[in-house]
Amino acid sequence: MIEAVFFDVGGTILDESREFADWADWFGVPRHTFSAVLGAVIARGQDWQEAFRTFRPDFDLAAELARRAAAGRPESFDEEDLYPDARACLTALKGQGLRVGLAGNQPAHAEASLRALDLPVDVIGTSHGWGVAKPAPAFFARLVREAGHHPSSILYVGDRPDNDAGAAMAAGMPACLIRRGPWGHILDLPAVAQRCLFRIGSLDELPGLVAAHNAGRRSAVLPSGT
Repeated sequence: MIEAVFFDVGGTILDESREFADWADWFGVPRHTFSAVLGAVIARGQDWQEAFRTFRPDFDLAAELARRAAAGRPESFDEEDLYPDARACLTALKGQGLRVGLAGNQPAHAEASLRALDLPVDVIGTSHGWGVAKPAPAFFARLVREAGHHPSSILYVGDRPDNDAGAAMAAGMPACLIRRGPWGHILDLPAVAQRCLFRIGSLDELPGLVAAHNAGRRSAVLPSGT
């Protein structure tokens, strides 16, 4: 039985297109050039910050975020950056009586921004707030504590086969891989994808899949003749 569903943030419930465009503008490079470099970094399996270092060799995320804020151009997101299917999916899963949470690699400002969206979730966790980032096992250990259920009953949903699906399954959780955003379309790890409980192209698909899975598990444990 799936008793809790936790979601990655960027690329899963949050469309990062505007965020990447803002970074390209900040670096003073064409947006399509920035996208091309980011795609190449993802395809090579490198850390995403390597794309930023192409344009700013001494790039340090915390320092650069502070510079942007001081310049009146802070990194931010709001309702318009949510994928259109995100809020309805979270609401439907809550309606099934499941514990629902967000847990992703996000900087200091993100937790307040996520809370301001007033999403129908029980838990909001970030790598900055938890002091540990994916794919570290400690991140998923914290997620399990926040979920309050056995890892085998916590579904983790994300767009990355490495940091999300693969790391969650290594922690004993079933995983759902959603194919969207740069990582979802570029980073292809078939051995990971094939082990996922679900593979989807839209969050609209997820509530029905979870409900059918749980209905099947219930029927499997009912006594004969019930």
